[in-house]
Amino acid sequence: MTFAGSPDRVEARLVPEAGYELDTFRISGLPRRPGLDLARALIRVVRAPVACRRILERRRPDVVLGGGSYVGGPMVVAAASRHIPAALTEADAHLGLANRLAAPLARRVFLSFPIPGRDGGKYEVTGRPIPARNRALPRDEGRRRFELPLDGPVLLVFGGSLGARPLNELAVESFGVTGPAVLHLCGQRDYDALRGRVQRDDYRLVPFTDEFGAALGAADLALSRAGGSVWELAAAGLPAVLVPWPGAAADHQTANARYFERSGGVVVVPELELGHASGVVRSLLGDARRLDRMREAMLRIARPDAADAIADELIGLGRAGR
Repeated sequence: MTFAGSPDRVEARLVPEAGYELDTFRISGLPRRPGLDLARALIRVVRAPVACRRILERRRPDVVLGGGSYVGGPMVVAAASRHIPAALTEADAHLGLANRLAAPLARRVFLSFPIPGRDGGKYEVTGRPIPARNRALPRDEGRRRFELPLDGPVLLVFGGSLGARPLNELAVESFGVTGPAVLHLCGQRDYDALRGRVQRDDYRLVPFTDEFGAALGAADLALSRAGGSVWELAAAGLPAVLVPWPGAAADHQTANARYFERSGGVVVVPELELGHASGVVRSLLGDARRLDRMREAMLRIARPDAADAIADELIGLGRAGR
């Protein structure tokens, strides 16, 4: 198995670190405003499938899997031109532009959520694959790793790799002086500005961690955005207060959050009502029975075997040949 992607994105670091080979090609997202950046991006879009065909000629894969972003689209186009079976994954409850454009060329589209009009035939709801390191560790082990109290409730706060400034501000203002023990993954961007405002030993402010599974296991409740990490929360059986990022394309984070809310595992607080989130958090942490019901709901809707299901399908596509 090999990977392909942009030399300017996170895969350029993560793939080699994981021990896999990475082929790179130039591609970028399309700016929404006309201008020089848009022109350059369009040129890259035109050139990218040519570069991808060269990669396929060298690697000669049996099957290609696109990861759902603008990076995956050109490779799926190139695979179709060489009659190589291709599949796509979609992490959110809305089919992104790149996947909508590439879907006609793919033999399978693996969806994390049911999407109206995208069912049957090539579409299959599998849930979102979860990295092994993001699977929840036992409670006590997770708390020891982050030097959290072994007894009492723990709130986990996070907002993506860069953090989410509104959630960061809310957490520090609401719980920086008093409240439950907190494990706050704030992102490197805001860490220096926040750390001087935390006045408690049991408020653990961390810019980033590679041990997200330990963080999930340590907590009783999460306060977070509603991106792809909602599936890690579900697999961990971790109830959550979700604050969807309003800037997400097609407001897909709200769709993600509402799906889990219907299951009974989360409470959704729109960002315009963010001031209510701390009260919701305190109320939930004080209601053990409700947290138990929410935990059970998350486990019912979880799809911890998504990666295995997708891998089996890909093997089948590869064996079927061209």
